[in-house]
Amino acid sequence: MFTGLIEKTGEIAEVKPTPSGFRLRVATPLSAEMKPGDSIAVNGVCLTVVSADAGGFHADVTPETVRVSSFGTLRRGTLVNLERPLRADARLGGHFVQGHVDATGAIEELRPEGESYWLTVKYPAPLAPFIVRKGSIAIDGISLTVAGVGEKLFDVQVIPFTWNQTNLQAVKAGDVVNLECDILGKYVARFLEVRDGGS
Repeated sequence: MFTGLIEKTGEIAEVKPTPSGFRLRVATPLSAEMKPGDSIAVNGVCLTVVSADAGGFHADVTPETVRVSSFGTLRRGTLVNLERPLRADARLGGHFVQGHVDATGAIEELRPEGESYWLTVKYPAPLAPFIVRKGSIAIDGISLTVAGVGEKLFDVQVIPFTWNQTNLQAVKAGDVVNLECDILGKYVARFLEVRDGGS
């Protein structure tokens, strides 16, 4: 379980094909505190650390993860958001983020307002029931609040701190991002579906 409060950004140092997908190496100083078997959210995707040293860590990515996330677009030098799991004794900020991406979206527009930025994201139709104004959503693992929502687009406003401390500083219109909707909304929607005769 994560919170969507990004600890650090890392840089993709290597993308190496394997028989079952590919292996990432992510360069980050956080790796000095990691060990094999640890979980780490990379752009909102929960991965398992395979190995780690002072300069970075390795994690395997399966074909299914590539299909449902933006990981197929990762290249050497790509800036990624990193967050370690929430500790049981920690104060909860952001919102509950599982690291299970629901779908990908696309950056439609970026525009500044004062020192903050507006971000407009295009999302796939199946996510519509879970995106609500003033609700939470994770974009590349970042906990953000939906400021406005339409049939295919939603807006968030990003404060300067978040902009400077995450990979948002490097995104541009057309970029693919990982989206994870608020888990509470998904449980409510599933309850109503089952109650009304769905399977």
